[in-house]
Amino acid sequence: MSVKEENIPENEGRRDFLKQGTLFTALALTPVSLLKAADQKADEKFAELFEKVSLRIKVNGKAHELFVEPRVTLLDLLREQLALTGTKKGCDHGQCGACTVHIDGTRVNSCLQLAVMNEGKEITTIEGLANEDVLHPMQAAFIKHDGFQCGYCTPGQIMSAVACVREGHAGSKGEIREYMSGNICRCGAYPNIVDAIEEVHKSGVQV
Repeated sequence: MSVKEENIPENEGRRDFLKQGTLFTALALTPVSLLKAADQKADEKFAELFEKVSLRIKVNGKAHELFVEPRVTLLDLLREQLALTGTKKGCDHGQCGACTVHIDGTRVNSCLQLAVMNEGKEITTIEGLANEDVLHPMQAAFIKHDGFQCGYCTPGQIMSAVACVREGHAGSKGEIREYMSGNICRCGAYPNIVDAIEEVHKSGVQV
């Protein structure tokens, strides 16, 4: 007998055997009808995730009445059902800010929002900032200060930047950096982004 075997209590193997035997006996004695009912209930719960429900929301000033699965995120709804692809899917875990939109004026990560949570609410995406051919002041400032490189994070950056000014958190470069920290730029255009936000704030223009 090895040292490892000697350290095992003599009755441990017997105890495990008895536990397994009790489990198998319980399963064997469980009526088939109960097992089938449990399976059916699980199937029904799973099906609920895919059963579409009605949803009324307003996006960029336009009312929509849609049918969506409860599991669909607001981000996927915007991109796949409404073709508003300006809102980007980055990390899909609420860590990069590329999917930032405004819900009733408050900035949120749309990848963390189920679409059905927004019944009756008003959504603004990057496509809804400009006034037809006239750019929003923040969009113009980003262009002026070259606040982007690859541009993938830019829609989310701009949506957060607008909210940053509206919230009154653009009083200094340090404050802007703090309240824009939820938006990541892999290209490292942060100084230019801060300059753009600071200019819009100092201009006093309504955003």
